[in-house]
This record gives sequence, structure tokens and C-alpha cells, in this order.
Amino acid sequence: LGLHPGLGGTERLTRLIDPIEAMTLMLTGKTIPHGKARKLGMVDEVVEERHVEAAARAMLSGDISEHDNGLRGRVLSSKPARQLEARQMRSKSAEKAPPEHYPAPEALIKLWEDFGGAPGPEMREAEVASFARLMMTDTSRNLVRVFHLRNQLKGLTRTSAEPVQRVHVVGAGEMGADIAGWCALRGLSVTLFDPEADKLAQAVKKLAGLCEKKHRTEAERRDVLDRLVPDFSNQGIAKADLVIEAVPEKTELKQKVYEEVEPQLKEGAILATNTSSIPLETLREKVSDASRLIGLHFFNPVAMMPLVEVVSHDQASEAVLNRARGFVGQIDRLPAPVATAPGFLVNRALTPYLVEAMVMFDEGVPAEAIDQAAERFGMPMGPIELADQVGLDICLSVADMLRERLDSALPPVPDWLREKVEKGDLGKKTGQGLYRWSKGEAEKKDKHDPAPEDTEDRLILPLLNACMACLREGVIEEEALVDGAMIFGTGFAPFRGGPMHYARHRGEDEIQSTLEQLQKGYGDRFKPDPGWSEDR
Repeated sequence: LGLHPGLGGTERLTRLIDPIEAMTLMLTGKTIPHGKARKLGMVDEVVEERHVEAAARAMLSGDISEHDNGLRGRVLSSKPARQLEARQMRSKSAEKAPPEHYPAPEALIKLWEDFGGAPGPEMREAEVASFARLMMTDTSRNLVRVFHLRNQLKGLTRTSAEPVQRVHVVGAGEMGADIAGWCALRGLSVTLFDPEADKLAQAVKKLAGLCEKKHRTEAERRDVLDRLVPDFSNQGIAKADLVIEAVPEKTELKQKVYEEVEPQLKEGAILATNTSSIPLETLREKVSDASRLIGLHFFNPVAMMPLVEVVSHDQASEAVLNRARGFVGQIDRLPAPVATAPGFLVNRALTPYLVEAMVMFDEGVPAEAIDQAAERFGMPMGPIELADQVGLDICLSVADMLRERLDSALPPVPDWLREKVEKGDLGKKTGQGLYRWSKGEAEKKDKHDPAPEDTEDRLILPLLNACMACLREGVIEEEALVDGAMIFGTGFAPFRGGPMHYARHRGEDEIQSTLEQLQKGYGDRFKPDPGWSEDR
């Protein structure tokens, strides 16, 4: 929300436990398991339910010793000591939340630095003033808007449709395995089919790792793993309420899956595709009952990305779409209702952003400089690094498909990119792409030439232009849904409130005129969409 804790929280927690631990928790927003909370002193006791009465009596009789904030708390009662720690906190915090975009972490650090060791009400009184200032910032107002956007998307999952109990996933590649694992983690019974046994084994291994990351107990982990059943013969289709196809992005392959799956579906079952770009009018050609076919487009990595595009077409049943949105809520994800169209919303908007980065890279602008320009705007990572994360093969496939199917001037991807893909340099997953990757990190040069002054607009405005086109064409119904989908599906700078909100704040006339200037300088790919001139 762009705020630090209020109601005395900043002062209470830094006095109750080790102040460095307290500040780390507040600055990161991370949760901790109950055992660590007990060890830190955030809670007095952790007891089994049957022992609650005895523990309460012990507390009332004074048998439980009080915590203090330890040796570090006493050392950090002096301001010079806090200043040293605050310097490190600022450095680490700025890496994730630049203070020019997110002022709350710096405000929290300054509160503790100035008042953390003072007795009496000084820190609590200063917290009130700091909290009030933060509430009036654009960042906080926009992040509160994002909070409401999340609730609006969540509201779409509240339907009267019968909940999904059993899910069958076809394809245990990266996306299929992650979708199946996430559904099992969220309590659904899942069968996962793949003809390659090692892929099924890898899917189970990944789910075990996810359970550990999510702090599941040993007993809970066993339950989750029991809910994911490797299926070597596709037998799970017959019992599934929902079948999700997650095979590679090849129309013929997907249609072959439907021809095999559809005759085995039980009455009322949903057939869903995880396609990221292929229109459903094309995919449904091999489906006899197209009313039950819809799109459920998850984003990678599934366990981290909260958005799922729920894709409709003119033959899809409204009851099926309602049940699909309910399913998205069951697995703690946010649905973005979109109509079938090339690239749907998120990939349609993201592709011009990525392709323009490739064009600039081809012009000789350093990859690091391009990424820095996007990160200065507030993107979680730059487009060059993102392309490597997504996979250059996927980026190339989507870009080619959009150029073929859309009446747009999207530039062709450079020949060297095709050569990279043909050679197998696909990005992070192969260790080499536009960057070299080591231990999951892109290797970037510290020193490089700066990007041209218009880099930010060349990257961001094509994305905004595509969002406007999707609105005008009815791919998605309203600006708020566009903003929510782009924030939760791509990480679009949350403190700006979403791409359409940013456009309104900056001025749609100004967006249009800047696009026209870029069109004169670089070509028709920057031609403003007619929607900027229409009343909405």
C-alpha cells in the first residue's frame, strides 16, 4: 500500500524483538513460520490446541518469562550504531524498492534511525506524522488502487458454479508440471500425463521443493504429494472436472490432444488450453463441442505469477467460463477475462515492448542500458533480461504469430535472434541468450554506454498503445481490468497504478503526440491507436 506499519507497530516491534530482525520483517514484508516467531520473541508460546488452557493459566500466573530485544537491541540504543545499520538497510532496500518510486522503506528506516533508542513516545508520535505523509504520496494512492484492482479481479472468482475437485493435466513440461503442482498444493486432486517418465518424476521433485519453500510440514508435504498422481496412460481424463492441455505451442499437436481427450470427457467437464497466443477459433476446429473449450493461460513461474487469463470465444458456454473463473479463485489466482485474439492481452501488449528492445539492441544500444531504462521507469526487470527469462524461442514464436495475424507494423525480429534460437541459445534455460547466465543470474557489465534519451518512451509507449488497441477491439472490457492484468501478469510498475492509469495521469493527448513524434523518427510501428482519440 506504499505505507509502513502504523498504530505504533514500528516502535513496538523494534522494542519487542531484535531490532534488525524487526526491521527486516517490516522492510521485506516476509512471513515467518511459528517456530521462528517463538524464537524471535514475537509470540510468547506456541502450543498444541489441547494445551491452550494450561498455557493461558501459566501466562496469567507469571510463569512465562518475558522477552527482551537482546544484546543487539541494547547496542543499537545508540544513534551512531543505528546509523551504521541504517546505511546497510538503505542499500539493500534500494535494490528492490528504489526510494524515488517507493518512499515507505526509506521513511521506516529514518524513523528507526532517529528514534529507535529513545524512551517514551517520540518514535510513535513520529510514526503518525510519517504515516500521514506517505498516505498523500502518488505512490501510496496508486498502490491502494492496485489493492482494489486485486479485489476486483478476486470478485470475478465468486460464482455459484460447482467447484472443481479433480484436474487432469496433459503435458509435464515446465508449464504443465508447474500447473499440476500448484493445483495439488492448493488442495485439488491432480493427475498428470506425459509419455516421458522422467518428466513426471521431475514434476514430483519440483512440487516437493515448492512445499519446502511454502513452509509445509512433513505431514502436509506428504498430503500434497499424494494429491499429484503421475498418469502414464491418460486415465485421469475420465474422472476429471477440468482437463488442462499444456503441450508445446503447435496447433496440430494441440488439436491431436483434443481429438484424443474429448471422447473421454465426462459430462460437464471443461476442456482448457494453456496456449499463450493461438486463437481459440483455430484450436476448436478439431473439437466437436466447442462450448466446453476455453483458455486458461498461466504465466511462468506459476507459483509466483498471480494472473490467469480466462479466454473466451463466441461458442464458449457462459456456465463453463463461470466455473473456470471459480476454479482460478480455488487455486488462489486472479482471473483476467479476455476474448480470443492473437496474443490475448498480456502477450499482445508485452511483445512490442520486447521487440523494440531487440531493435534497439540491434542498433548498438547496450543490453544493460536498455534494461536500466526500463527499471528506472519501474519495471521489475528490463526487457532484455525478461526475454531471456521467458525464452527467446517463445518470444520469437509469439512475435512471428502477431506479425502474421495482426494488422500492425510490428517490426521483424533481427536475423541474429533467429540464428540464436536455431543454435539453441534460448536464454536462462540454456545458460546463454542475450546475456550469459550463471547460477540463475544474468551476467551484466558494470560499465557501458548510456541509452538514448528517448529509450523509455520507445519501450513503454508501444506497450500502452497495444493495451489501448485491446480495449478498442474488445479483447478486454475495461481499463481497470487492463491495469490489473498487466500489473499481476507482467509486473508493470505497480506504483504507477497500471498502464492505462499511467496514460491518464501523464495525459492521453501527450501520449498520442509522443507516439506521433516517434512514428516520424522510427516508423509506423509507433502509429497511435485510434482509441486514443475516441471518447470512452
